[in-house]
Amino acid sequence: MKNSCLKCLFTALLLVCSIVAMAETVTIDGIRYDIVTKAKVATVIDGGDYYGNIVIPAKVVHNGITCNVTNIGSYSFFMCSDLASITIPDGVISIGSNAFQHCSSLTSVTIPNSVNSIGEGAFIGCPFTHITIPSNITSISYGTFSACYNLTSITIPNNVTNIGDEAFGGCTSLTNIIIPSSVISIGANTFNGCSKLTSVTIPNTITSISWGMFNGCTNLASVTIPNSVTSIGGYAFSGCSGLTSVTIPTSVTSIGDWAFSYCFDLINVTIPNSVTSIGSYAFEYCSGLTSVTIGSRVKNINSEAFAKCENLTDVYCLATAVPSTDSYAFNESYPEYMTLHVPASAVSDYKKTAPWSSFGTIVTLDSNEDNTTNIISVPAVAVLVTSANGAVTVNCPLEGESVAVYTTDGTAVGSAVIANGSATIQSGLSKGSIAVVKIGNKSVKVVVD
Repeated sequence: MKNSCLKCLFTALLLVCSIVAMAETVTIDGIRYDIVTKAKVATVIDGGDYYGNIVIPAKVVHNGITCNVTNIGSYSFFMCSDLASITIPDGVISIGSNAFQHCSSLTSVTIPNSVNSIGEGAFIGCPFTHITIPSNITSISYGTFSACYNLTSITIPNNVTNIGDEAFGGCTSLTNIIIPSSVISIGANTFNGCSKLTSVTIPNTITSISWGMFNGCTNLASVTIPNSVTSIGGYAFSGCSGLTSVTIPTSVTSIGDWAFSYCFDLINVTIPNSVTSIGSYAFEYCSGLTSVTIGSRVKNINSEAFAKCENLTDVYCLATAVPSTDSYAFNESYPEYMTLHVPASAVSDYKKTAPWSSFGTIVTLDSNEDNTTNIISVPAVAVLVTSANGAVTVNCPLEGESVAVYTTDGTAVGSAVIANGSATIQSGLSKGSIAVVKIGNKSVKVVVD
């Protein structure tokens, strides 16, 4: 039985070798093909010097034998800069890797439904404005449509289960995309640099937001992460400067390094109780962030996770056990002017543990009681802080309350007392700098104008 199997395998290998050996390279009407006459199939291997509009034939004839064109080979039209459009005939089943890479004039492509495989980087840098992916495709490979800078929309068929790394990276004109529920995995940097992307639908079949998936999507205003997602990778939303809100579901257990860094318009964020780890620089440079809620199960907050969040005023940490927190977690966010809200049973632990001990005010989550000493509590009232011509003005109904203005390094630059509902202090600070305004035990930050 064993010898019989070996004999069959040897025969099959001989057959394959004989077919390969019979392949001939021929040029027909300016296009080079590898033709296997015995199998009556042809593969395009070189588009030659063609320019303008090309229609690849469905069949070619060589030595009187008609062969079906079934494959577009790898690099076959690589850098054909004068190619304007191409029609691929029905019957072609595969497009090889980098087949049309950097065809810088290619504005139109017709891909038939017979195609069931498109190789890596097949259309990198092609400026067409729309593409319909054939319904037989089940996987979009690495970089297939990356840097297609004119691509405004794309239809992903329901048979696709995987989208590879950088598949649409650098598609700077892509405004929206719907990912079908058939997709179960999306690779790293898939939509990296899609700067016009305003909306995206992520199906609940996705379990991970991969590394850099939406990095640099500057017009993405909001995103809802489905409950199926358990991790948010590094740089996932980094540089999404227009992101104003994000919903992190209770299924997520970890937030990677730089995940939401440079999200300047993000105002507040709630990290659910399911999260146990917040990566380094996760929210660094989120300059619009005013409040953050950190869930009760967070055990680790890494280096500079909330660094350079200069408008952050309130941190709500629900953990009764003080999280292991890097000493630079709030670097240059000036926690000395912030209010930390923690469980009543853990106040003393937070007070004696760095960097939490550096917070200017520490209060309990379940009351307005101020747990620091020698600070007068300010009732909840409407306060408006503005700046003009270097002056800082506070409008507030707390008559007689003291107001002080500091630089971000803690240097006092002036003080006043609220009279007739307002107080104005000449800060002497340059336009664009940050002033810290303290009213009783509350602090706010304002950009000097």
